[in-house]
Amino acid sequence: RVWRQLPHLDRSDDSEAVRAAADAVLHVVDTAVATLAEGYAVARRELVRREESLRRELVDDLLRGDSDLGGLVERAEPFGLDLARVHQVALAAPGRRLPDTEEAISALERVIFDRLGDRDVLVATKEGLLVVIAPADPVTADRGRDAGPTANLGTLMHGELDRLVRGRPWQVAVGRPHPGVYGIARSYEEAREALTTARRLRSEASVIDAHDLLIYRVLLRDQPAMVDLVRAVLTPLAQARGGAEPLLDTLNEYFACGEVATEAARRLHVSVRTVTYRLARIRALSGYDPADGRDRFTLHAAVLGARGLDWPRRPLPA
Repeated sequence: RVWRQLPHLDRSDDSEAVRAAADAVLHVVDTAVATLAEGYAVARRELVRREESLRRELVDDLLRGDSDLGGLVERAEPFGLDLARVHQVALAAPGRRLPDTEEAISALERVIFDRLGDRDVLVATKEGLLVVIAPADPVTADRGRDAGPTANLGTLMHGELDRLVRGRPWQVAVGRPHPGVYGIARSYEEAREALTTARRLRSEASVIDAHDLLIYRVLLRDQPAMVDLVRAVLTPLAQARGGAEPLLDTLNEYFACGEVATEAARRLHVSVRTVTYRLARIRALSGYDPADGRDRFTLHAAVLGARGLDWPRRPLPA
């Protein structure tokens, strides 16, 4: 339109003037297009940042579980999250702190959306962990952890994250499926507690199911009583040469393999004679006999409690 409104160029014989005018018009058009593109890019970045901020706030409120229910339902709708469904939460912890989590989030979104669809799925970060909120079939929650499409959510996440160069080794903890808004917060607490417990147990398992660690929740729920049990039953083992830890490892493997000394020796990479000697020392120091039924239950509960309390690596709470 500007070109048509240049009367001094109409039927002009001066090619230089025409060329100069064309250059000026093209320069203006080029500047306008660049400005338009830059404005679009800035607006899109602001939209992405705003959406990311809204998603992060939504995830924080969902995991906290103490926000307004009506407001949460309204805010979750644009993200395709139906809070009336059954959901479960999975947490992925990197082996070392990630400088940038975008690559990991993109990888998780790609594989999870491909497997479960983009509805009722949220991927975000919280306190250095990758958080995945995924749907779970109500039938899955009733039948147990081995049924349904999300039974392998932790394996799916770990398999994708393990492909990344940064962050390895990854450890993924999966909470149990629960219904409703508060079910998400409950599943998150279970996953976080499972991750903490696995670290205390020095477990090298890549995928941790909160269902498998329920016994530790029972034992540690009354922490003063568990501390009292560990102190009364196991602290005398610290008098042994080498401290209490080798004796605790022996008890742990002895109970894990069905109280078979030869299998416990194989797992500990020691001789059978060493295992039987340590069991005798435990009986002498603690007064509890691992071969006696009543004593065995007390010792096993105390050993599980000691693992959960990370004793003797850490002192027992007062």
